[in-house]
Amino acid sequence: MSKTINQWFDEYGESHQNSTNKLFHFVCVPTIFFSFIGLLSLVSLPDIFGVNTKIDSVFFSLASLVIILSFLFYLRLSFSIAIGMIFVSIITLWLNYFIYKLDIIPLWLFSIIIFALAWVGQFYGHKVEGKKPSFFKDLQFLLIGPAWIMSFIYKKLNIKY
Repeated sequence: MSKTINQWFDEYGESHQNSTNKLFHFVCVPTIFFSFIGLLSLVSLPDIFGVNTKIDSVFFSLASLVIILSFLFYLRLSFSIAIGMIFVSIITLWLNYFIYKLDIIPLWLFSIIIFALAWVGQFYGHKVEGKKPSFFKDLQFLLIGPAWIMSFIYKKLNIKY
């Protein structure tokens, strides 16, 4: 039997009770998501499949594939969370494209730096909390974390999920 969205959130929330840990998660989870999408956007799907094309590969990338698969995961749990997450994912992909095109700092370097710093923040938050990160128990919690953050936004906006 699969868990409901509320069961996932309740279980995730068990190791996220401390206000400092929550604060770190509210900043670091979106940052990790952003940087992960940034890194994946640099892996072109045409290149993976050996197709020579002139399309801008940031949008036709491994990031797009992961976003679609994540959307299907969220859709199984909650239609409204899935819609929110696909909206955030598209904005994230677009912002990474903007960073890529600005070319002030290579996207791969920018993504690795913020990815590493955000994980340091996550682990610090869990040290303060005194509990292990949920994904040590089940890797699906890596997808639940961003949706859990989304649930707080939905509550503020009075949107049911």
